[in-house]
Amino acid sequence: MTPEQLRSFCVSFNAAAEEFPFPRVPEVSAFKVCGKIFALSTLDARPLTVNLKCEPEVAIRLRGDHPGLIVPGWHMNKRHWNTVTVDGDLPDQLVRELIEDSYDLVVAGLPRAERLRLDRA
Repeated sequence: MTPEQLRSFCVSFNAAAEEFPFPRVPEVSAFKVCGKIFALSTLDARPLTVNLKCEPEVAIRLRGDHPGLIVPGWHMNKRHWNTVTVDGDLPDQLVRELIEDSYDLVVAGLPRAERLRLDRA
């Protein structure tokens, strides 16, 4: 997956937007839905990685299934976030599924009114 493909996929979700909320590290893209981050990436970094939210049990399984490519989230809560290397060693389909799962987890945590508004959009 290229940086452009990663960006394009992340912003393709309903109400998703790319922001740059960290003045001290302006190159970090934060992909948000309703103000909540579901993906973080430095798109010009090599290797290309993305931090994604994940169910704790699934996070542990993924780390075991893909050692070195999926690791505890860098600068994130290690229980709920993974850092995923998306330089081509993982199938793009898996990366897309992990991004979608992260988006869905964040949406599920939004207030009911916001979830309903997203469903109608």
